[in-house]
Amino acid sequence: MIIKIGGGVAINIKGIVADLAELDEQFLIVHGANAVRDQLGESLGKPKKVLTSVSGYSSVFSDETAIDLLMMAYAGLKNKKIVEICQQHGINAVGLSGLDGKVVQGRRNRGIRVREKGKVRIVHDFSGKPKTVNKALLVLLLENGYVPVLAIPIIDENNFAINSDNDDIVAVLQETFQAKRVIQLIEAPGFLADKNDPCSVLSEMSRDELTKQEKQVAGRMKRKLLSLRKLFENGVREVLIADGRTKHPIKDALNGKGTTIK
Repeated sequence: MIIKIGGGVAINIKGIVADLAELDEQFLIVHGANAVRDQLGESLGKPKKVLTSVSGYSSVFSDETAIDLLMMAYAGLKNKKIVEICQQHGINAVGLSGLDGKVVQGRRNRGIRVREKGKVRIVHDFSGKPKTVNKALLVLLLENGYVPVLAIPIIDENNFAINSDNDDIVAVLQETFQAKRVIQLIEAPGFLADKNDPCSVLSEMSRDELTKQEKQVAGRMKRKLLSLRKLFENGVREVLIADGRTKHPIKDALNGKGTTIK
């Protein structure tokens, strides 16, 4: 299984790890840290800047300062906090960024086409798409009883640290390992038909419905739905999107609370 933990401030990391400690199934973790990054950025006078491409996809502008913040927030503070909590629950976790052992290698974007003041221009930064996974390293860890806990940044073709989207990283990991189940834990009860209505959870969705929803949304949700669709194209059987804020997030997801996509 691949466990994707969102980076929101309300995510119950301790509850997630306690649930994972009771699983017999092999798993690895991919986590976010956007709340920690944003707090660090604000305290340092370096707030994030979001770009929206002409095709409607949103991403964080990643200059050198932004990459430094990623290293502090994702690969540093949040990653080691999760590893610490795993160890306290008997999970022998190893925290890695995509840089370490080139565990996740990507290709830097050739430029993001954005529209500003009625004109289209190309913005270059340190961001890109994951392309390959160092499967041998991860298998070595898994087969010897360690649980990889993975975070950005990843490494590009010229060995520079780059930002990347965790949904894309999960897709590459799933394709590499042919994982049959992915659990995504977010700050919502599941996939919402109306993002402003927490009671509008879609309990079940199909691949066809994913494509339909993708055409109706914009920004980060559009990117997320595209990544979900790619998971099914790569052979995943089931994706569970569940509330990461509950007392038992993993158990709730496995018991059908949230959204099940098959």
